[in-house]
Amino acid sequence: MKVVPLGANVVVRRLESEETTAGGIVLPGSAQEKPKQGRVLSVGDGHVLKDGTKTPLSVKEGDQVIFSSWAGTEIKVEGEELLIMAESDILAVRG
Repeated sequence: MKVVPLGANVVVRRLESEETTAGGIVLPGSAQEKPKQGRVLSVGDGHVLKDGTKTPLSVKEGDQVIFSSWAGTEIKVEGEELLIMAESDILAVRG
């Protein structure tokens, strides 16, 4: 099942977090910080301008993005945790 966001929103799957620190210490799941990076799964149809026209989003499906800690709304689709967030919550696209 594909989730299609509305307007200027995107659906993102978080990337897996590191379980071992640089010093080799293994972190338990409860001590790990949620990753602030993810892959865009789907995008909305764009921003609506004052004149009623739509501008496409800057990100596209497959982009790897960096977002703020509190960005988006977590949802569960078929057992998978996803985020729906506004494009404005995305800070950067990794090249």
